[in-house]
Amino acid sequence: MSNPRPTLADVASSARVSVSTASLAFSGAGPIAAETRRRVLAAAEELGYSGPNPLGRQLRSGRSGIVGVIIGDALRRSFRDPVSVQTLDGLVSTLGPLGLGVLLVPGSTAPGAPAVDPLVESAAMDVAVIMWGGSIGDPVLAALRRRGTPTVLVEGAPEEGVAAIGIDDRAGIARLGTYLLELGHTRIATVTLAFGHDRREGLADADRIADIEWAYTRRRLQGLGDAGITPVAIWETPASLVEHGTAAGRALLTSAEPPTAIIAQSDLLAAGVVLAARELGLRVPQDVSVAGFDGLDLPWLAPDVLTSVSQPLAEKGAAIGRAVEALLAGTMPAPQLLPVTLRPGTTTGPPPQHRS
Repeated sequence: MSNPRPTLADVASSARVSVSTASLAFSGAGPIAAETRRRVLAAAEELGYSGPNPLGRQLRSGRSGIVGVIIGDALRRSFRDPVSVQTLDGLVSTLGPLGLGVLLVPGSTAPGAPAVDPLVESAAMDVAVIMWGGSIGDPVLAALRRRGTPTVLVEGAPEEGVAAIGIDDRAGIARLGTYLLELGHTRIATVTLAFGHDRREGLADADRIADIEWAYTRRRLQGLGDAGITPVAIWETPASLVEHGTAAGRALLTSAEPPTAIIAQSDLLAAGVVLAARELGLRVPQDVSVAGFDGLDLPWLAPDVLTSVSQPLAEKGAAIGRAVEALLAGTMPAPQLLPVTLRPGTTTGPPPQHRS
């Protein structure tokens, strides 16, 4: 039989101290003489004792050391989106030094799947982060409220008792729309992010637009209205992926009266529209202007550089991490709205009829 794993009691006995004193030597907390700590650690090394069981420590503290991050989409799609990856990187970089780990919880996307992933209901987590979602009556948020889990809501509609981190996307889209109007465009279409969990694809009519579930999609459409733009067409997509932007571009640019400019609610969707224009033999921006949102570096789109609205992705992730830290400390952080900036590129210019 193998020797049993040494315990903290074994270390205490070897060092001739109480178990509570030995525990203090490992935790670094509380009053303990330097010589006593040295004797305890020497005894631990001699016995091959690596330290208190982390699970036991978590049980005693009442914390798991885990932050649940609810993605809101299938992980296979989220990790194809640089926006998701860069924001998560900023978040994890902030949580790591706090000794916190991350549990990624995918969104409920499969037909017939429950509205709330079982992990949301049962997994151990000290704080939850809902990424890119949040709507009135969101079942995920409702489940977290029932559990009493402190929550950070990212880019959602502000909720009482929930930490809110957002970006000023409505104002950013309004500035982008004004920029295109100043170039002389009047026939402007838009390609949107998903309206809700049903993730449809195609032209959206007035009834469909009135039922938009997700706050960030609605805000970005409202930004166009703030600029005085009534889109000639609104094409909704199921996800922020290049192929959905390409499908939208093909449909919009082959319509009976194609737009002279297309604003997409993400850079990946805008890049797909540019690829569709190239495929159709159209020049960007001479024949059609295309703009996006996010400010991503997309070298594979060369020689084009998207006109876009840049959002601070790493800083957004870090801000989420700081909100988590505040909630763990028992305080509710003030809502934070991060600024965005217009980044003109090579994909926008005056409409064809304004060119000499």
